[in-house]
This record gives sequence, C-alpha cells and structure tokens, in this order.
Amino acid sequence: MWELVKAGGWIMLPIIMCSIVAAAIVAERLWTLRPSRVTPPNLLGKVWQWIKDKKLNNQKLKELRADSPLGEILAAGLANSKHGREIMKECIEEAAARVVHDMERYLNALGTIAGIAPLLGLLGTVLGMIEIFSSFMGAGMANAPVLAGGIAKALITTAAGLIVAIPALFFHRYLQRRVDELVVGMEQEAIKLVEVVQGDREVDLGGDKA
Repeated sequence: MWELVKAGGWIMLPIIMCSIVAAAIVAERLWTLRPSRVTPPNLLGKVWQWIKDKKLNNQKLKELRADSPLGEILAAGLANSKHGREIMKECIEEAAARVVHDMERYLNALGTIAGIAPLLGLLGTVLGMIEIFSSFMGAGMANAPVLAGGIAKALITTAAGLIVAIPALFFHRYLQRRVDELVVGMEQEAIKLVEVVQGDREVDLGGDKA
C-alpha cells in the first residue's frame, strides 16, 4: 500500500485527507441521524399526556427541547400555543428550519469531497503524464515497457480519487435521503400537535386520543 502511495506522488496526500474527512463525516452523521434519536417513538403521545394531566411547565419544555430534534420543534410550538394557531405554526416552522440546518450539517462538505476527489486524481495523472513525457523527450525515445510502467504509475492517483469519491457520493445521497424522510416524519408529528392543541379534531397519538 505504501508503495502505491509513493508511486502516486504528493497529490496522494490531499486524496488521503479527503478520505479521512469523508469517513469521519459519514460515521458522525450515521450516528447523529438515527431515527430513534431524531424522532423518538411515542414522544407526541407523552407530550399530550402531560397536557391532559396539566403537568406541562417550563421545566418539561426544557426537557423536551433537550430530548431530541423533534422535541425541540414540539417545544417551540407548545411554548407559543396560547397565541393562536398561526403563531404556533410559525414558531414550529422557525424551529424546524434550525433543526433541519443542524441535520444537514457536513453534508455539503461530503458532497464536495465526492466531487473534488476524482478531480484531484485526474490532476495527479495529468501531472504524472507530463513528467513522464518530459523525461522521454530529454532522453530520446523510450521503449514500450518503460512507457507503460510510467503510465500505470500515473493512473494510480485517478484510481485513488475514484475509490474515495464513489463511497462519498453514495453516502451523501443516502444521508440526504435520510434527512428528507426524518423531516417528513417531524412535519407530520408537528401537524398532529397543532391539531390537538388547537382543538381542530381528534388525532390518534399512538394509542392516546385527543
């Protein structure tokens, strides 16, 4: 492995750095975007039980905000529920925008790595080819085996760039899709909260009826 890195030249350093950063982002986002952490099951039902039992106070709202991203959205709506349906919805939307921004953290960086890694590999190959042909011009015509060996070394960076870019692109799309799915789930829970708090209709809250 070390021989391949040496053969690829200095351009292998930024490619390796890209691979390390991409792996760290993927691991961190997979852990952070777990559905059980973002949208805990039965959270809305528990909140509605607090309301029915008249246990909802500032301390409960503080606990709800710290519980999960969904809890932060629900707490924003509950804290302003007395001001009417529209104000409650606006507060939920503002909190949701902050939550979604946090959920999408580092995804742009991952997408950038997916785009830049193959370009770095191609740059390394082009520089390697220039070096090879420049040396041949100075020493006269080279034989085919020597030329083939030099080209093979030059292509190492392209291969390395693609090895980094393909998984990075896959996980970028995968994580973006997960964020979209989690956002839809949180929107549905927030709509249920508005409907039950404002008394528009009865909603099934995981076994509890409004």
